[in-house]
Amino acid sequence: MSDDGSIITDLGLEAPLPNGADTSPAAGIISQYVKDLSVEVPNSPDAFQWQDPPQIDVQFNISARTINDEVSEIALKIEIASKCQAGTAFIVDLTYCGLVGMRNLDEGSMHAFTYAEAPRILFPFARRVVSDAVRDAGFPPLLLEPIDFNGLYVQQLQAQQAAGEGEDAPAGEA
Repeated sequence: MSDDGSIITDLGLEAPLPNGADTSPAAGIISQYVKDLSVEVPNSPDAFQWQDPPQIDVQFNISARTINDEVSEIALKIEIASKCQAGTAFIVDLTYCGLVGMRNLDEGSMHAFTYAEAPRILFPFARRVVSDAVRDAGFPPLLLEPIDFNGLYVQQLQAQQAAGEGEDAPAGEA
């Protein structure tokens, strides 16, 4: 045992005591759930007879809410509207959430996990909820295309940096 209370291993490396504080970085999904789900078929039963191909509008939003120092709620908000020439066939609004635990991460890593990695993990489950909801509403299941959350995250960071550089640039000539 060394002077600071850690155990010296056979290799001469110091290992923390079994009851010591865990200082290694960690992040993961604690739980996931449907927070809100709304399915509407405003023009039923007529909508089931329409023959023209629908226009599907899909909107996504990612938000985060801090629960405590180590836990945040990540919400994937998905809004879908299926419209035909005759009107709206169906509307699905889903808020799918995950409780995410993060410990001993720097701010940049926490932000990236919150807005890129956690949504990537949650999306397949939200996709299944949407598919089942559309099917249960009487329509063929709707399979949302996969989303590159990391690519979108990087694009948004670059756009914010470009906007920030424009604000800091001197105006006019000196």
